[in-house]
Amino acid sequence: MKKNNDYIEPEELYDDDVNLDLPEEDIDELKTNIEDNLAEESDPLLKLETKYNDLNDSYLRLHAEFDNFRKRTIKEKADIIKSGGERVLMDMLPFADDFERALQALHAAEDKAAMAEGMDLIYSKFVNFLNQHGVKEIETVGQPFDADRFEAITTIPVQDKSKKGMVIDCIQKGYRLNDKIIRYPKVIVGE
Repeated sequence: MKKNNDYIEPEELYDDDVNLDLPEEDIDELKTNIEDNLAEESDPLLKLETKYNDLNDSYLRLHAEFDNFRKRTIKEKADIIKSGGERVLMDMLPFADDFERALQALHAAEDKAAMAEGMDLIYSKFVNFLNQHGVKEIETVGQPFDADRFEAITTIPVQDKSKKGMVIDCIQKGYRLNDKIIRYPKVIVGE
C-alpha cells in the first residue's frame, strides 16, 4: 500500500494481506464507507451536469413564461386601445342622430332662426362632450405668443406696442387632451 496522500487503488484496499487488527464487521463497514466515498468523489462531474441541466431547464421555463407575459401584455394593451376608441365613438353616435334630425328639419323648415338655434344646441352639446372626455380648447387671442403652445401662420404689423408678440387672431382652434396638446392652434401674431 502507498503512503503519503498518494492515490490508493480500490483493489489495494481489499488485499487480504492488510492487517488492521479490527473485527470482521468493522472491516466490512470500513470497506462500504470507502466505496461510498469513492463513488461520491467520482460523481462531481455528474453532480455538476445535473445542476447545470436543472438550472438550464429553469432558465428556459422562465424565458418562456416571460415571453408569454410580454405577448399577453401587448395583446391586452391593443385591446384597451381598441375598446377605448370604441367607447368614444359610441358616445359620439347621439351627435350623428342630432345632425340627421337637424338636416331633415333644415330641408322642411322655413324658420332659419329656429334652425340656427338648433345648430347652436348641437354645437354646445358637442363641446360639453369633448370637455367630459378631457378635451379643452386652448385660449389664443390676447395671449403672448409661445412657440411651444401655438403655431404661427403669419405676422402682421400692429400700431399698439402692447400687441407686439401677442396673438392677434386664431385661424384654427387648438385643443389639449388633459395636459397634452393634441392639435396646436394656428394663429396670427402681432409684429
